[in-house]
Amino acid sequence: MKFLIDNALSPVLASLLKETGYDAVHVRTVGLQHADDNLIFDHAAADDRIVVSADTDFGTVLAVRSTRKPSVIQFRGPGSRRLEALATLLLANLPQCAEALQSGSIVTVEPARVRVRALPINTA
Repeated sequence: MKFLIDNALSPVLASLLKETGYDAVHVRTVGLQHADDNLIFDHAAADDRIVVSADTDFGTVLAVRSTRKPSVIQFRGPGSRRLEALATLLLANLPQCAEALQSGSIVTVEPARVRVRALPINTA
């Protein structure tokens, strides 16, 4: 799996994912640190990357886009910006979410639970 870490999270998360064998880049690495969400999503979809973020707007963007890709992992709840906790939660839950992420999903990771919703999000 390949990941694009959003600006709402530290570039160190990309480094931690790389250390465990994943292909991960931060938006700063690819010059998208000031890009709007749609451009970030376009880049992730073109490079078959999963967007990882703590940005609460991404669910809305996914609903408007009405596409299966890119998949998104979003962190919510207490500690959603603590790097060590994020990395631990993400790595612990990736195996169970891998198939859903590869087929197109939004995965919401909270300290006590993980929710998976298939894409596209149907707003009708």
